[in-house]
Amino acid sequence: MDLTSDSASPLRIRVVSDGRAGIQNQALGLAEAVQRLRPADIEICRIGWRSAFDKWPSALKQPWMRDPASDPVLPSDGAPWPDIWIATGRASLPLSSRAVTAGPGRPFVVQTQDPRWRTDRFDLVVAPEHDGLSGANVVSILGSPHRITPVRIADAVAAFSDRLDPLPGPRVAVLVGGRSASHDLPPDHAARLADQIAGAVRAVGGSVMVTLSRRTPPEAEAILRERLAVVPGWIWDGQGDNPYFAFLGAADHVLVTEDSANMAAEAASTGRPVHLLPMVARKSQPKFDRLREALVTRGLARPFDGTLDFPATPRVPLAETDRAARLLLARYDAFRA
Repeated sequence: MDLTSDSASPLRIRVVSDGRAGIQNQALGLAEAVQRLRPADIEICRIGWRSAFDKWPSALKQPWMRDPASDPVLPSDGAPWPDIWIATGRASLPLSSRAVTAGPGRPFVVQTQDPRWRTDRFDLVVAPEHDGLSGANVVSILGSPHRITPVRIADAVAAFSDRLDPLPGPRVAVLVGGRSASHDLPPDHAARLADQIAGAVRAVGGSVMVTLSRRTPPEAEAILRERLAVVPGWIWDGQGDNPYFAFLGAADHVLVTEDSANMAAEAASTGRPVHLLPMVARKSQPKFDRLREALVTRGLARPFDGTLDFPATPRVPLAETDRAARLLLARYDAFRA
């Protein structure tokens, strides 16, 4: 299907989220995938709600309840809407719903993630298949939309070459999440993981490239830093430019904690062998089990067993964001026809 356009004007895409990187990057990654298929200008908008109204149901929120620091996402008098509105996260839902009902000239409204709201309030919902969402306007993908592309990670590797080139191979990226509603990383578990990772890397004479999350508990972070420092590598201290993309690009293996669907999908998109690091379950989360099973079944990942015995042979990178972008443009063209 040819999704290019003869229009002289680029598409105008508005990306709407609360601005948190893990949330914003889903909408932005999908917008950038559309931009790779058709010329487009992307505008990034951050929105929030006044504390008194933040927990209110989405259906009851009104524009005047927004945090004054929010970007102006709704057009002022006479201003045009964007062509495509791509939003992610709970904070964006009331405004996405308003955009759908704006009348003539309104945008094509896309919501990523499971909105936990009626899907027919949006033109298209791009949701992880492990959420089990269905509907005529639902596109299910393995994992979540993201910004990982071969060009982006290659550029990042070049930008950090002075730190990465001296590291002995095989180089092992270690992507660590942390405490969430479903998972935890207590100190004793962090110690066991660190020792297993260090042992696996030492056994092959390699090195580590470690990035932690804002969700990583402080005690667990301190233990991971101390115990992984026994092997060559770079444990990012959170200062300066984030080497996350570079770590993915430079890795021969990627180890990622099972609590993050985003990081797992991003790791799988590189084509590198992905090892899923176990976390301590706080409650049953069948959707994480479904994601893990799907990645393993497709040969993209395996549970970490304390070794790196997962052949680093070429595998087809996961390209679900690009697939979602193609489907989005087909639906958009039908919407405008």
